[in-house]
This record gives sequence, C-alpha cells and structure tokens, in this order.
Amino acid sequence: MRIHHLNCGTDCPFGGALFDGFSKGPVGKLVCAAQLIETDGGLVLVDTGYGMQDVEQPSRLPAFFRSALNIQLRREETALFQVEALGFKASDVRHIVLTHLDFDHAGGIEDFPEARVHVTAIEKDLAERHRRGFINARRYQPVQFDAVRDWRTYQVGGEGWFGFEAVRALDGLPPEILMVPLPGHTLRHAGVAINTGSGWLLNAVDVYLSGARWICAGRTARRGWRVYQHQHRLRELTRLQGGAVTVMCSHDPKELETLQARAA
Repeated sequence: MRIHHLNCGTDCPFGGALFDGFSKGPVGKLVCAAQLIETDGGLVLVDTGYGMQDVEQPSRLPAFFRSALNIQLRREETALFQVEALGFKASDVRHIVLTHLDFDHAGGIEDFPEARVHVTAIEKDLAERHRRGFINARRYQPVQFDAVRDWRTYQVGGEGWFGFEAVRALDGLPPEILMVPLPGHTLRHAGVAINTGSGWLLNAVDVYLSGARWICAGRTARRGWRVYQHQHRLRELTRLQGGAVTVMCSHDPKELETLQARAA
C-alpha cells in the first residue's frame, strides 16, 4: 500500500500556541489531516476534511465554529482536488473510513458519491438522531452526509490491537486497515490503524491537538478523563513499541509535514 498524507483544511484560531504549541503570534494553525491509501481494491480515504461544497457554500458549516476556528476554506485543500491532482478520479475512491462525523472530518464525503462509508454505529446514530446540546447541535452537520447511499456501521469490540480494542474486517477493506475505538472526544470517536508494511501508523484523530502540547480534547469531565487516559496509553504504546508504531493526530501541522516528508 502507498499512503498519501493530505491536508484537507486549515483553521487559524485566535489563541496561537495555546492550540498548536508553536505559534508566536495571536493566531494558531491547525490542519485537517487525511490519509489517501492506494490498495489493490482502489483508493481508501481516512476522513475527508472540508469538502468542495463547504468551500462553495460556507453556510453549510456552523457559524459559531467558522468564527471560533477562523476556518480557511480553500478549493485546493479539498480531498477531491488533491485526489484529482494525483491523477485519479472521484470514482476511484471506493471507501471512506471515518473516525467520527464532526464537520471538519466529514465535510467531503459527498464529493465521492460512489464510495462506501465506514463508521461506528453509535457515532452515526448520534450524528443523525441525537444532536442535543450546544456542541452536538453544531458539530454534526447532516447536510454533509445525508446523501450517502452506502453506509457500513460497526459495533465496538473484537480482537485487540496492542492492548486497545479493535474493529477488524471492515467490509471490502484489506486487513491492514482497522478501527481503534478511542471514545471521549465523541462517544464513538475512533482512531484508524494502518499496517504500512514497515510498521503501524495510528491516526489518533482528536485524542490530542498538538504533538508539542497534548491538549485534552474531551468536552465533559468524564469524557475529558477518558481522553487523558488514551493520551497516557498512547505515550506508553510509542515508548514500548519503539519505531513499530507511529502515532499522529488530525490537527498538528508539524506532524503532518514530517509524515509527508517521510512518505516522499
């Protein structure tokens, strides 16, 4: 398998290093990392970031977060634009594996209408039917995914992965790609682990925001505690496994640059 590391969206929130751990000024920089994986069965996207329709119709995104995150919507950062720039077509993307359905991770789903979309069952149910409270009413934007025709949902559990629960045998996907439930950011937020052939890559998504500052991304005290526990376990995983497991998050631009350079 070949992995392309994409940035599918840029946020520039006021707060600088409080968000990204390195900015010197008042404005920080967060990316929306996605992986495009070339497999024998076609292309697989892990998350999509913001989509082409988000760029063309910013009102699809919640006004509160558009302002709070200072979202920079750019056509050239959409997954669709980057897939086509690599010489592929939208129809070549056969699968989209979603870590969760937050607007900054799922905005580009409908740019790939022929793709099969994989997500945990509880996460899909929350996003479609239980958008209660200030945050949930805004984090999930059904307009981004209500036209999806081919969903595959999964219950949590099964064979372990380095001491974590894992969801294996994703329908139509090779065994080198699996989900690793990391609840806390959302109820069924899940990382995605990829066996690259030279080690494992774990996209830990929003368990932390910056490799320089492992900022807790939980919303409530209970969820925040679970996220903190995941952070501790992931640190131990990287320490014990050495170079066998690389852990990344979705929003750290420096981690993304390192992975892009390594892949190149």
